[in-house]
Amino acid sequence: MAIKLIVGLGNPGEQYMFTRHNAGFWFVQHIAHHFNIALSPDKKFHGVTGRGQVYGHDVRLLLPLTFMNKSGQSVVPMVNYYNIANDELLIAHDELDIDAGSIKLKTAGGHGGHNGLRDITPHIGNDFHRLRVGIGHPGHKSKVSGHVLSKASPDEQIAIDSALTTAFEALPLLLEGDIERARSQINSFKLPA
Repeated sequence: MAIKLIVGLGNPGEQYMFTRHNAGFWFVQHIAHHFNIALSPDKKFHGVTGRGQVYGHDVRLLLPLTFMNKSGQSVVPMVNYYNIANDELLIAHDELDIDAGSIKLKTAGGHGGHNGLRDITPHIGNDFHRLRVGIGHPGHKSKVSGHVLSKASPDEQIAIDSALTTAFEALPLLLEGDIERARSQINSFKLPA
């Protein structure tokens, strides 16, 4: 099935805009900017939403404004309201278990400890598509909160942006429903040496 709703997970507010936890936001904001899709507050879905043509496909965008651990309060109502099937849903989020500069397209699976996914899956199941944006792990779980809520180093940011560009380039495949080719393209991305 073709992707009809692309969600970027993150935290609202200026202080979080450039933190690693907002990598999902960055992906959706890039799509909105590139295709001139206006994102505006939508109280019904506790987020900012937009709708527009992306490579000839009608696509909805969502950035929850609920804080990460309450993402379900935004995503679930929108999925239900527009009757979006799980295989039409792509959720972009930061991923600790992948190095900065790596990116993976995954379908289904557990939440992997990600608080945004943890709040969504009990309500809609877990068989949707995820764009896992690598941000690297700080080494110890006691450092995770500080890591995700701080800015990436300049080199890491370049690496993350390069990975996001690769995902952006695979959008036509995702929107045509050619998930396996999109997965192959995204998952094989390697940072230039």
